[in-house]
Amino acid sequence: MKAFDFKKEYKEFYLPKNQPKIILVPPMNYIAVRGQGNPNNEGGAYKRAIGVLYAIAYTIKMSYKGPHKIDGYFEYVVPPSEGFWWQDNVVGVDYGNKDSFNWISVIRLPDFVTKDDFDWAVEEATKKKKLNCYSAELFDNR
Repeated sequence: MKAFDFKKEYKEFYLPKNQPKIILVPPMNYIAVRGQGNPNNEGGAYKRAIGVLYAIAYTIKMSYKGPHKIDGYFEYVVPPSEGFWWQDNVVGVDYGNKDSFNWISVIRLPDFVTKDDFDWAVEEATKKKKLNCYSAELFDNR
């Protein structure tokens, strides 16, 4: 059986056409990490946040191989990370001052992931990857 691929199944969200249009985005669940600072800083908060996101995402994806079983689990491709960026008290974006960026980076999760599954994955990823994953949040929009 082929793994479910969010990018292919939801092209309107991940591979939009060249012509802008308004689309309705249904409620979705995400792993999220919030932070501040220049995303280009080597070893900075943004790079660490991306590491946390993918550590948790792949822990959930590979859970079927271990003792933690997730109800309704199906094989899937981990979707790409997405980001929301802004600067306080700035109209538009001041690219010359990236240190003032605020951001939330997210990775979409399949609907079968519950808060208990997410909490398990945070603990497991923290242990196995030797990475502090406790800054991650579950945005559960169900």
